[in-house]
Amino acid sequence: MREITYQKGSLWDIEAMHALVEPEIQSGVILPRSNDEIATNIRSYTLAMDGDELVGFCALHIHSPQLAEIRSMVVRSDYRGFHIGSHLVKKVCDEGCMLGVKQVLTLTYQQRFFERLGFIEIPKESLPEHKIWADCIKCKHFPICNEVSLIKTL
Repeated sequence: MREITYQKGSLWDIEAMHALVEPEIQSGVILPRSNDEIATNIRSYTLAMDGDELVGFCALHIHSPQLAEIRSMVVRSDYRGFHIGSHLVKKVCDEGCMLGVKQVLTLTYQQRFFERLGFIEIPKESLPEHKIWADCIKCKHFPICNEVSLIKTL
């Protein structure tokens, strides 16, 4: 493993992003996103690179001037345990802060990971309604979901 670098995503990265996230989509941990959806939101993605190899990514989706969401976070299985996920979350939170966002939320199965990064659990009922109907309805676990909602004030 070389030094991991972090960069914004580009349209040329979409194929590698799909390949990396596919196992997590199949297991139901991450929602599927079409090429068009990723392309439309490509500026929201931050990528972790080992040389020219994609080893992780996540997105910061802005819901409102006050609220953003961490989405689609994934780290390649053989790169887990090297704090890449923590660095990705820090990078997108810093970006949100720079943009003026007040809070960042996430829906996740990795509660302890996000709590270590300063997120606190909140009731799902407190999530914006447009979040539930726009994304959650696409999930194969909807409406019975074990994900935990967490939020961090920036």
